Amino acid sequence: MILIVGGAGYIGSHLNKEITKKGYGTVIFDNLSYGHEEFAKWGTIERGDLRNIWDIKRVFKKYPIEAVMHFAAFTYVGESVEDPQKYYLNNVKNTLNLLQVMLEENVKYFVFSSTCATYGNPVEIPITENHPQNPINPYGRSKLIVEQILKDYSDAYGLKYASLRYFNAAGADPDCEIGEMHDPETHLIPLVLDAASSKREDIKIFGTDYDTPDGTCIRDYIHVTDLADAHILALEYLQKGGKSDFFNLGNGNGFSVKEVVETTRKITGKPIKEVEVERRHGDPPVLIGSSKKAIETLKWKPKYYDLSKIIETAWKWHKKVNSG
Repeated sequence: MILIVGGAGYIGSHLNKEITKKGYGTVIFDNLSYGHEEFAKWGTIERGDLRNIWDIKRVFKKYPIEAVMHFAAFTYVGESVEDPQKYYLNNVKNTLNLLQVMLEENVKYFVFSSTCATYGNPVEIPITENHPQNPINPYGRSKLIVEQILKDYSDAYGLKYASLRYFNAAGADPDCEIGEMHDPETHLIPLVLDAASSKREDIKIFGTDYDTPDGTCIRDYIHVTDLADAHILALEYLQKGGKSDFFNLGNGNGFSVKEVVETTRKITGKPIKEVEVERRHGDPPVLIGSSKKAIETLKWKPKYYDLSKIIETAWKWHKKVNSG
């Protein structure tokens, strides 16, 4: 059985679907503070909280857990600056609770949902796994701390881990069974889709004077199903004797804010009002990752390189949700 911690959330639920299709049995552990119970369509769901170590112990005693995939982090950068304690308690302390029980139960395989935010402001593009890690907010620091803990646990206790550093997760399940549903929503593509469907008046573009072809920020968008596939490959790599390691997961291509908006207009056929506002503090002009290591080592083959395809799946889900 695979324990998916945070498996009722956006990325965790997509992983749950894809890994179930591969024949794995799954247990979803989630307190549903951000997750959605209706997304736990596969496997078994167990309500619980990582703050309560007895909740964790109960699940490990109840099921024959072979490996853990951990998605249960808080991920809002701005909130992490305003309330860092919340992030260090949940993202670091609660992860230590989980690792403690794994050690007690002799569960050795751990796939960790990390982030490109551990790199901070890029000094070279594309960003590789050897790029300096200098996170500029508590969210990124909390993930980096866990990465460092995992290395120490691997050296001391034989934990086998893969830490997957995502760039911008996007899109939705192509079958439209699950998708992106955050409250509050902060991701660009669903915000632009909200503007296309008149759920919001406009889309704000934060800065149009960057040193990029159209003056707006460029980001690397990776489809959520491709992310899910990478998690499965990372687990199988560890199970076959692969060494603990870190992997970037990105598209390898960059798309500007204006490109996202214009592509969304074409996909939806809807007018989208743009409002240009001042830059946000800490937004680098370009963030593009190199996934060469994951492609070569894990044999990962992303399917959704095309921004149009990513947005098409997101729009299909968006229409389904808004139709009730």
